[in-house]
Amino acid sequence: MRVLLCAVVLAGAVVAAQEPVARFSSGVQLVEVYATVSDAAGEPVTGLARSDFEVFEDEAPQTVSAFSAGDFPLTVALGVDRSFSMAGEPLRLAKDAAQRFLQELKPGDRSMVVAISNEADVIAPLSADRPAQARAIAALDAWSTTSLHDAIIATLERLAPEQGRQAIVMFSDGVDRYSRASESQVIDRVRRGNALIYPIALGKTRAPLLPQLAVLTGGRSFQLRDARELQNTLSTIARELRSQYLIGYAPSDAIEPGSHEWRSIRVALRNPRPGLRVRARDGYMTE
Repeated sequence: MRVLLCAVVLAGAVVAAQEPVARFSSGVQLVEVYATVSDAAGEPVTGLARSDFEVFEDEAPQTVSAFSAGDFPLTVALGVDRSFSMAGEPLRLAKDAAQRFLQELKPGDRSMVVAISNEADVIAPLSADRPAQARAIAALDAWSTTSLHDAIIATLERLAPEQGRQAIVMFSDGVDRYSRASESQVIDRVRRGNALIYPIALGKTRAPLLPQLAVLTGGRSFQLRDARELQNTLSTIARELRSQYLIGYAPSDAIEPGSHEWRSIRVALRNPRPGLRVRARDGYMTE
């Protein structure tokens, strides 16, 4: 996660019609956090106001200086597991679900498609050209093993230069195999990134890393027993991404230039209601 450099942005960074900026670096003036509020059924809750939220950094209360609610422009990477274990019906269902997910994005959203095997291949570059991306997905065949750690890091690196709200939605039916990157390296890179991560595990097992990445970034993890559930799950994620809150604050404890420290973030409802849950990134690394 990065921090916005310029204090002047406080007045205009979160106008709904503009793409919000969330940059984290030394000289921090504004920390921006995307928060999701869901009910007991897991459905997004809309209609909340700035006064409904409170934010804590290292458990110290912060003053919310910028707030916006609504459907912000989105840059999303869709990771599709194409390893040999997905061959046949699972891959067919995954391709259908991935294409449907792209259809649910708004015209102003940009997306890219990453094929996950022993490499993270960008089969459709970042754009709003949904038909071209759908064709790239349709052409996928099963190939090789699942280097999931490497795929996550490679996708984060590709998203790093982009502005505004970012998300990674990826699904796989297996645990990592033959990645060069370790779990700790993945966690370190995720903490230095901006993307909300939505990992989906297909089958009876789920690598412990996947739900951890969702918690760290404010995303959400899923475990599906049947690939036929994938389409509904991706639709749920698409609805959630259209119903988030952008909360900005200037840290009360100024960050020294050149510092490298972890600062925790906790976003909560000021008057909690039964069944409601708030999810947001759990912190950021100063740089």
